[in-house]
Amino acid sequence: MQMTLFILASLLYLACAFMPSERVTVIAGGTALAWLLHGAALAADMIAPGSLRLGFATVLSATLWVSVGAYWLENRNFALDGLRVLMLPVAAVATLLPPLFPGSVVPMEGKSPLFAWHVTIAILAYSTLTIAAFHAVLMALQESRLHARTSAPGSTWLAAAIERLPALLTMEKLLFRLIAFGFFLLTLTVASGILFSEQIFGKPLTWDHKTVFTLLSWLLFGVLLAGRRWRGWRGKTALSFTLTGFATLFLAYVGSRFVLEVVLHRGLA
Repeated sequence: MQMTLFILASLLYLACAFMPSERVTVIAGGTALAWLLHGAALAADMIAPGSLRLGFATVLSATLWVSVGAYWLENRNFALDGLRVLMLPVAAVATLLPPLFPGSVVPMEGKSPLFAWHVTIAILAYSTLTIAAFHAVLMALQESRLHARTSAPGSTWLAAAIERLPALLTMEKLLFRLIAFGFFLLTLTVASGILFSEQIFGKPLTWDHKTVFTLLSWLLFGVLLAGRRWRGWRGKTALSFTLTGFATLFLAYVGSRFVLEVVLHRGLA
């Protein structure tokens, strides 16, 4: 049953991604249905009585699930069709990963309630900064198109979507709003991991790759927000910091877990 839900959600995401932008109502309804199917499949796959299934695939899939929900809500206020054509194909792929790479079952017995909160806040932080990364890519494409020599209307599917984006300044405001919220959530994730490491993970804080990459990502986003506030950073500087910070955060858990689970065939540490 779960596999069927994952497949249906993935197919719906793909259909909505490639659907003509004029079919606004159908796209919104289809995306919402795909999101609900994806969420139901994830809940059944991740949550069991007294245990939680975690791994790079489930975390990545959950991250994209939250990201799609945020996009759907955000798109009601701003014309972000370009975000749809970038995000939904990625979400379609991420939706199919949990059945293929099931990860490890983590018993919740004896664990602090902080563990579930830590995981939830971390996924929300990853999701918010994932949307920020998609925004940054769209802004880079938008800026490149503005500086292109030709001003002919976009003939490709992606070019047409970029043309319908809000003004670059509006996109920039949205980007920094997302980064500020994501940084706040990431700060909570880092703080809870440092202060309550023994309660959450059952061992003192260890300076492993996950901790180092997470702190480095937190530092990059913090420097970007400070640079924006005090030096007025924008444009290519902001986009570079955003994408570098996201790549570092991606390596912190999803990338490292992929290597451990798929390449080295090791369980959840």
